Amino acid sequence: MGSTKFGRVMLGSVLSVLAGTQGVLAEELNLYTIREPGLIQPLIDAFTQSTGVTVNTIFLQDGVAERVIAEGDKSPADVLMTVDAGVLVDLVEKGLTQSVESEVLSTTIPETLRDDDGHWFALSMRARAVYVTKDLDLTGITYEQLADPAWKGKVCIRSGLHPYNVALTGSFIAHHGEEAAEKWLTGLKANLARPAAGGDRDVARDIMGGLCDIGVANSYYVGLMRSGAGGPEQEEWAKAIRMILPTFENGGTQVNITGAAVARHAPNKDQAVQFLEYLVSDEAQAIYAKANFEYPVNANATVDPLIAEYGALTPDTIDIVKGVRFRAAASQMAERIGFDN
Repeated sequence: MGSTKFGRVMLGSVLSVLAGTQGVLAEELNLYTIREPGLIQPLIDAFTQSTGVTVNTIFLQDGVAERVIAEGDKSPADVLMTVDAGVLVDLVEKGLTQSVESEVLSTTIPETLRDDDGHWFALSMRARAVYVTKDLDLTGITYEQLADPAWKGKVCIRSGLHPYNVALTGSFIAHHGEEAAEKWLTGLKANLARPAAGGDRDVARDIMGGLCDIGVANSYYVGLMRSGAGGPEQEEWAKAIRMILPTFENGGTQVNITGAAVARHAPNKDQAVQFLEYLVSDEAQAIYAKANFEYPVNANATVDPLIAEYGALTPDTIDIVKGVRFRAAASQMAERIGFDN
């Protein structure tokens, strides 16, 4: 009788251990992401190898908020990852995120690149940069100077209604107000060498072709072109330019971010926070920098050499959310002055 009881106790203990082990092995989280799977998969693989937590990735080209709203409080989403600060703000305003308290996140990420209440966090940055022809004697420029008549007929840029440029104009409004911003945008339009169109890499192409001397484009495209990711033709475009990291007067360089938030009804909140903390670690930030030539938010992380040679990035001193708040006004402004016409 005693032996049988002992055997049952032992069996129960073994089953408990096995259940516990299976629980550890079964740890997982569900990631809803707008970020292209190929760019984040190396990070996911490294996280799983380091922690044993499986990441189930659901790629959504757009409509993250709509998907989570439709799923309601039964949504399996743990982490919501986007490539734009405005989308993160929208997720918060729609009540789809929750506050996270993490010393790792709050001490690693600059205050201007995370939500005041812990609802979202930046993971990497890309700068709105200026490309210049290699033989131009120019080592620095402010965003304000892009409207200087000295650049008349010498500037290339994509559509003023593209989100990249709407974000830049929104930040300009945050710094100087709408009246000054409209005067600036009108001056920038007057300096265009061609209609505002195409993509950021086309700016490098047109500088090489002698159509313009300078242009506005995102920083990471330089790395993509120089690395050969865009093919031999784009490597030649990159050889024709230098990149300058402009700043606002009394400010820093305008950036946008890849960022993430923990979903409001996250079934695996602990793993979600663990994932975010890993993504700002030195190791993960180095992977980020290499994968898409973006700037790390962790000051201790290494910037890829293909963009590091252009100097250190000093993100703008104005909270990124302030620029987001003016994006609607910026878009209306570009339409009002006929920036693309």
